[in-house]
Parts: sequence; structure tokens; C-alpha cells
Amino acid sequence: MAPVLSGSPPPDDRRALPIGVFDSGVGGLTVLHELLVSLPREDFLYLGDSARLPYGTRAPHELRAFAVETGEELLARGAKLLVVACNSATATALEHLRRHVAATDRETDVIGVVGPESNLAVAATRSGRIGLLATPATVTSGAYERAVQGADALTRLTSVACPDLAAIIEEDAPVTRRVVETVRGYCGPLIDARVDTVILGCTHYPLVRPMLQRILGPDVRLITSGAAMVRRVQHALSVRDLVATRPGEGHYAFLTTGDAARFRATGTRFLQLPIEEVEHVDLTTRAAA
Repeated sequence: MAPVLSGSPPPDDRRALPIGVFDSGVGGLTVLHELLVSLPREDFLYLGDSARLPYGTRAPHELRAFAVETGEELLARGAKLLVVACNSATATALEHLRRHVAATDRETDVIGVVGPESNLAVAATRSGRIGLLATPATVTSGAYERAVQGADALTRLTSVACPDLAAIIEEDAPVTRRVVETVRGYCGPLIDARVDTVILGCTHYPLVRPMLQRILGPDVRLITSGAAMVRRVQHALSVRDLVATRPGEGHYAFLTTGDAARFRATGTRFLQLPIEEVEHVDLTTRAAA
């Protein structure tokens, strides 16, 4: 895995630069997994802001500040595209980050997970009844409701806030009857609403997809961030003529604001691919500068 050096001058050909991906922790690795599989020639640089998770209970002004700090770290390391792989950050801070990047005269696209997921859910539903499982910050923002209604005004979205589900998943503790009943309680309103499509509005949730599918029923389509993001990223790279042209596989590397060893151990389960090295970064230093 090639090292990523802070402050390295970008190559003349921007197509050789990495795609920057960030999340509040390891959850966004489920998105990175899909991108690595579908875009194998691209380089990726992932930043997990583990020191400040969970994002799902943070105030909007905090999420906007965090998004700018993480985005700036990736841009400083040469990212040619920014992927906000955190649903809470996308719902609350995506437009703020886009305006910040544009104000610095950098032609770098910033892509979030809400729009692609919502469009995919609208295309998948047969009844027009869609469910959303997400963090409190994401639900409160109303971003998914606006995106779904924007794609099809006749659809109906039933949203359920899941304040502790991401933390339960990240702990990697044994699945107990209590965990199952907690998840069953979150799914109850969606079953009552007779939804046929459910958006997993947090990057952690695909890790318990089998449990969710069993509770919701085999006929309910589950929409994940990773699957929805691949086509959007491919389009952005193509439009900007940034598709990597190298032969063979690209490289992927990792940064975290938290404990590097813990990130590596937990992250391997989320990514389903080897994680060899993780570099610790301090975003508070960048913010002060």
C-alpha cells in the first residue's frame, strides 16, 4: 500500500490523484468497499474522524466545522474528488462544504450519500412507500425527505431515528436478544407503514443487513450508501476527465483522528479487505492553523 505524504506536490495529471473519502469513524468503509470493488484502478485516501464520533448526535454547527476540517485534510493531500461517506455529515453539512471548497477556487466536486440513495430508493419502490433508518441528526435534518420528495412527490417517507444502533454495531459485541429486540423496535414503524423499500441511512447499518432483512421481510428492498454512490462517483470522474488510466489496481490508504490500532482492527471487519497501515492525524491542529 503506497504511503500518502502530507504536503506532497500533486502530479501534473490529476487523474493519478486519489479520491478522498471521509466518515465519522469506520462506518464509511462500507462505502469505500463498494468503490474499491467497482473502481479498482483508482487510488483512495480514507479519513475516519474517530476521535469525534458519533456524528449522529452532534449539533449542526459542529458537523459543518468537522466537514470543513476533514475535507481540507484530504484536499491538502491531493484528493481529486471528495466523498462524504457519512449520512449525518451529508445531511447537515454537504452544501456548507461545497461552498467552502468553491470559495477557495478549487475545481473539486464534493459528493454526499443522501441524493444517490434517495434516487435509488425512488426507482426501486413499487408502492411509493419508503422507509428510512438513520441517526437522529440525519432524521432531524429532513435531508432524505427533501431528496425523496424532489425525486418523486408522490412517494411517502417514514423515518425512524436510531440513536444507539451505530454504536452497537461499532462495538462488535456479540449479538444478544436485547440487540435483536432493539433493532426490531426500530423496524416496527416501517412494518406498520407497509414500506417496500428501506434506506439504510447510516454507513454502519449494512453490517446488520441480514438481521434487518429477516425482521423487515424478504420482499423489502434495502438501499445502502455504497451501492448508491458508485454510479455517482463514476459520473463525476467521467465529467471532469479524472478517471484513472493506470494499468492494474490502485492503492488505498487510511487516516484516523482516533486510535490507529483500534481503527485497523475494527476497520478490517467493515472494509472486508486488508488494512495494513493507519496514520494518526490531529485535525485540531489544522483547524487552529
